[in-house]
This record gives sequence, structure tokens and C-alpha cells, in this order.
Amino acid sequence: MKTRVLFFIGILLLSYSFTNSKELPQGTNPSPGGSVNVYTSPDLYNLTVKWSNEYSTINPKLKINVIKSADDNVAAMLKKGDGIGFINDQSFATTDNQNGWNMIVGRDVIVPVMNAANPMLDEITRKGLSQERLAKFLKNPMAQNWGTLTGNLQNASDKKVTIYLMNDPEILSGIERFLNNDQLNIEGIKVSNPQEMISAIQKDPGALGFCKLIQIMNPDNQNLAENIRLVPLDKNGNGKIDYMENIYENPESFNRGVWIGKYPKALAGNIYMVSAKKPIKETELAFMNWVLTDGQQFLNNNGYNDLVLSERHSQLDKINEPVQYTAKQPNEFLPVLRIILMAIFAFVIIGILIDLIVRRVAGKKKVVVSSTSGLLPFFDENSVVIPKGLYFDKTHTWSFMKKDGTVKIGIDDFIQHVTGPLTRIEMKSAGEKIKKGERLFTIIQKGKQLNIYSPISGTITANNDNLISNSSLLNDSPYADGWIYTIEPTNWSLEIQYLTMAEKYTYWIRDEFSRLKDFLARAAKSHAPEYALVTLQDGGALKDSVLADLGPEIWDDFQTKFIDKSKI
Repeated sequence: MKTRVLFFIGILLLSYSFTNSKELPQGTNPSPGGSVNVYTSPDLYNLTVKWSNEYSTINPKLKINVIKSADDNVAAMLKKGDGIGFINDQSFATTDNQNGWNMIVGRDVIVPVMNAANPMLDEITRKGLSQERLAKFLKNPMAQNWGTLTGNLQNASDKKVTIYLMNDPEILSGIERFLNNDQLNIEGIKVSNPQEMISAIQKDPGALGFCKLIQIMNPDNQNLAENIRLVPLDKNGNGKIDYMENIYENPESFNRGVWIGKYPKALAGNIYMVSAKKPIKETELAFMNWVLTDGQQFLNNNGYNDLVLSERHSQLDKINEPVQYTAKQPNEFLPVLRIILMAIFAFVIIGILIDLIVRRVAGKKKVVVSSTSGLLPFFDENSVVIPKGLYFDKTHTWSFMKKDGTVKIGIDDFIQHVTGPLTRIEMKSAGEKIKKGERLFTIIQKGKQLNIYSPISGTITANNDNLISNSSLLNDSPYADGWIYTIEPTNWSLEIQYLTMAEKYTYWIRDEFSRLKDFLARAAKSHAPEYALVTLQDGGALKDSVLADLGPEIWDDFQTKFIDKSKI
């Protein structure tokens, strides 16, 4: 009887879906040919042409029409027809395309740089340069020494600063925006090309240069040129580089810091891909995906910075979100048919519910508790599933030795409740060796990411390839279908002593909840009070998926102040 009822419901739903089917807009089917209109502001014309030519090389049947706007009004041109456009930060700010569809595909970052042999390197690194000190410094050519910049007038007044400035109006404009001074007259040595800037800074220990980040990068290894350092900026002006401001260790950390808002926005211009509405044509979507993947390599060659990997993932998720289509022509009979079908459907559901109640009262139906995890309205110690027989590590991973001597590894239920639905995982390859405490994999939620560390040492023997196409298994079944690796351990008998099993882990998780609440309280205070409302339910209970709606800057803090501290 139950099977017949379910079959009948299936027929009803299928009928309803046929009556509710919609015709897709023209141009959504993939084709080997066709054309794409790409509009661009003049300053991005060369980059856009480069992207167009490179993409056309691998897609010769597709024609890309690059159209340069004489007045930078790309948004207005897009409203007159279909297509996509590329504009810079200034054009974006002055157009009405902020109300349309847009996404960031590249970046143009202005940085102050110094010689690594600067005699005050340690003090500059510790204190940084504040907006206020830098403004006073540039306004007074008679007092341009490192003492004025750092506030150490007693010991550094004789250490003169030589200013080098790339001969680029955009750089001067960016510095003026940062200092809130549109009539800044910097008295410095103008240099005409990046190599000249690099050479000048390398030779002068007292040098202070202003240029674009890409101009002082080594193209061979994507690190800073030899003997050159970024000058830290004291963004909050408190006289020191706080933990939150410390993003200057290497270009990768710096670029990630720029993305999540730890660097002054006035010095970080974006390259936007824009459209009047979200593109849906397969030809446009394919080109956009390429720009965010293989096309990123051409940004550096054209004087711009590519996006960090996490930001690329975030933007790719934005492109590939499913589009909801509306019916093209309404059918007058459909509303009546829908009412009839819904009434029948409701009648059947009521019948099933009555049947279930009767069965339960009669004791004929047993309640089964699922061993898999899920997302709940709230999150506390009782929400976390901790199966017996597994070994747990403070990195929020679990291990289980199989009969063949290999160890299966995954994430615990606590961490998936904290992150919420995961959209991607980055795994190492089979055959790679790993040491305890090293990064083992990265879990990603719409571009925001967390690195998870290995609980044991060994060699990866297999990956769970199902996670590549179905990362939701990490949330739905972290201890079963959501396993991540099997590893052949090299020091299991020793390292197992640092792992705990279910009973002890349960007590440890309680401490983790206290740490989590303390972290969220500090995050709300440091970033924005409204974060407290996002993370708490009524009564002060933690919201499940507590990090899901928070920005990448909070995820970055959670990595360094919560995850990383767990492995110490």
C-alpha cells in the first residue's frame, strides 16, 4: 500500500513538473561558434584584447568583439545590448553598474617599499607607517627622515629618506586618496620603469618607494625582488602593527590580506567584470570562467595582480550559481490544474501522516537514529556526534586504522557544524608524504577557507574522489561517506599516544565550545558588533553554521587564532 501511495505521489509531482516547465532563453545552449561582445574602458583595453586573443586561440570558432568605450561609460553601453565589460575601480565607482551584476577578476595594488638593509627595519616592521605620520612627512620636505616617519626623533633624525616614485598618475592619485589630499606634491625622484625602481631601492638603504605591487615582483617565482620589503601600514593608527594588520610576511599573505580588507582600500583598486544582469549564455559563462582560471596568468604581464586562489573560488561559485527562469507564456488552464493537483497532493499527505500516527501508537514502527550528521537550528555540546572506536586529534580530525594497516582520516562533526555547508575541498595527491602537524587539506565555503592539519605522519594511499563532485558529504556524513584520505602511517605507535578517543574527546569538545564563544566575542568586538547577532540565537545559544554568513576576515582570524592554536 505504501509503495502504491509513493508511486502515486511521484506521478503527481511529475505531472506538476510538466505543467510547470519553462522555456529557456535563447543562447543558453553550448555551441562551438557564435560571438561575445566585450566592452572595456580605455585603460583596460590592452588586457582585454590579450584575454580575447588568448581565448580565441583555444576556441577558434568563437568570435569575441572587443569594444572600447571612448568615455569610460561601459555600463551604459551594456544596457543597450548583451555582453560583458571590464572596468577599473574609479569607473565602477562613478557608474550606475553597481546596481547591475559585477564581480572582481583582478587587482591593482599600490604599495610603499623599502630596502631590506634599512637600519630601522625592525622598528618600521613593528610600528608601521600611519596615514597621519605619512601625510605630515610628505608635507614637510625639510623633515623627511625615518625618525619623522616612525616617531623615533631621538635616534633616527639623521637617517634621511630618499623618495622614489613611479612616473604614473594612477599611483599619485592612489596616494592622494589614501592621505585625503587631492593636491599632494611629492618631492621625490621619478622613475620611468619597474626595473629602474627595483634598482634604485636595492642600492639605497634609506629609500622609500611608491609603486604598484606587481612592479617590484620577481616574475620567475612571484616573490618580491631581492633586497626589497613592503612597508607595513598602521591602518588603525595606534602606533603599532597589530596581529590583525600583520599581512606583510610574503606576497601571498599580503594579497589575501588585501582581499579580506586588511589593507587600505584607497591603495587597492579592483578590476571588475560587469554586465547589466547576470550572464546566462554558455559562451559568456565559459569565457568568464576562463578569465578566473587560466586567464589570471595574463594579469601580471599587463601590470595587474591576479586573485588569490580562495578569491577565485569565491568568484567562480558566484558565476556558476544556478539561474531561475520564469515562464515565457502563461497558460490560462495551469492555475486551475495546479490547485487540483495540490489538493490531491495534500489529501495523500494527510493520509500518510494519519497512517504513521496509527503505526506509532500501535508500536509497529521503530525510531531509527541516523549516524550521519547534519545542520541544526542551534549548536552546543550535545549537537556534536562523536562515534566510539575512532581516534580524535586537536586539529579536529579523526583517524581509524583498518585491517590492512592503513589509516582512514576525516574531519570531525564539530568543525563541519562551525563552517556550515562546504562547497569545495582541496586535497593532496595519492603518493604524497605528510608529517604530523602539516597542512593536510583545505575545506572551502564559497571561497572562504580553512587549512586542516594532519593528525599523523605517513604516505597518502587514496583520496575520496566522491568529495570532488559532492563536497556536501563532509557535512552530511563526516565519519562515513565523507572520509578524506587513507594513509599508510610511518609512526602510528608513537603518534597514537597524542590522540584521544570518544569519552575524553567529549570533555575536550566542551572546552572547544568555550574557546569558540570567546573567539566570536572578540571577533564581534574587533570587526563589527552586528557579527554577534549573526552568531547567536535567541537566549545566547550559538547558531549552527556559525561561520557561514561571516566574512573572509573572520575566517582568516578563525584559522590563526582558533585552528592553528589547537595544534600547538
